[in-house]
Amino acid sequence: MKKLFALLLIIVITLSACGRPTETVTTSSTGESEGSYTIRIAYLVSEEQSSHIAAETFKEKLEKESDGRLKVELYPNGQLYASDREAIEAVQLGNIEMTIPAVAPLASFNKKFMVFDLPFLFNDHDAAYRALDGALGEQLLGELENNDLKGLVFAENGFRHMSNNNGPIHGVADLKGLKYRTLENPVHTDTFKAFGANASPFAFGELYTALQQKTYDAMESPISLYYTNKFYEVQDYLTITSHVYAATILLMNNEFFNSLPEDLQQLVVKTSEEYRTEQRKLAQEQDVDFLNKLKQSGMKVNELTPEEREEFKDATKSVYDKYVSEIGEDLVKMAEDANNQ
Repeated sequence: MKKLFALLLIIVITLSACGRPTETVTTSSTGESEGSYTIRIAYLVSEEQSSHIAAETFKEKLEKESDGRLKVELYPNGQLYASDREAIEAVQLGNIEMTIPAVAPLASFNKKFMVFDLPFLFNDHDAAYRALDGALGEQLLGELENNDLKGLVFAENGFRHMSNNNGPIHGVADLKGLKYRTLENPVHTDTFKAFGANASPFAFGELYTALQQKTYDAMESPISLYYTNKFYEVQDYLTITSHVYAATILLMNNEFFNSLPEDLQQLVVKTSEEYRTEQRKLAQEQDVDFLNKLKQSGMKVNELTPEEREEFKDATKSVYDKYVSEIGEDLVKMAEDANNQ
């Protein structure tokens, strides 16, 4: 029934998109014509996760500060699309106006985005923020316009960690042969292959069932998604590995953005930056809270020692050898330099 509802909803939205841009004409109190615009935002995370909570504030601010000229509709929990890639394509085609995906699937649209997926790239959150909000991030956001996308800001899923049902992970040998689900991104998949896992990408919206049915033995994810999607019900062991920092991104259809009057464009940009600040703060708070709740739910948690982390880092040399030249040595250096600023 849920799948049927989602299919019907997608059909309705797709048909309504045929009249793009999503604009109606209203009359102001002075008798002048004003355009009003509807922004539909689809994303995978649940209503409990920080991205949705911040999106509710984003919606309220846009509607209030535009005096009703902007209307925002939120579609969380994968209601419309089972994967970030599908949602990004829908925005690109103009079937919906916005999405808040993980950054990793953007590698399918622009290979330079793979720079953010290199394992053990950032030492901490601050280094990641300096790279994402600085010259490197600005350059890549600008290049998205070549893909009919408007990149507004980078936000956060957080550092990713490993889980499985066999036992605690302490070294590369513990991953050997495990059927590992990865993001829809070649760097992620090759990283886990370098660890010795039987790794392959799979849609996030269908992952719980795949783990339940033993299609996959193991997965990796930020802490918030382990908790809000109840993966603790199908994964027994969680290892804090911080093997990659996962950003999210606010994406809008570029034609739609350019169709907005200049004052509404400025409002969207300003409110996006406010979203970024709120969401990152919430995300870090939820990491602490949700990790405690995962432990309370019965998940067995361990953290890599510095020596164990170094073993995993050494195993990824082949990933850097394969992808640095493809991404661009200058971009990789910009990202790495963020650790030292």
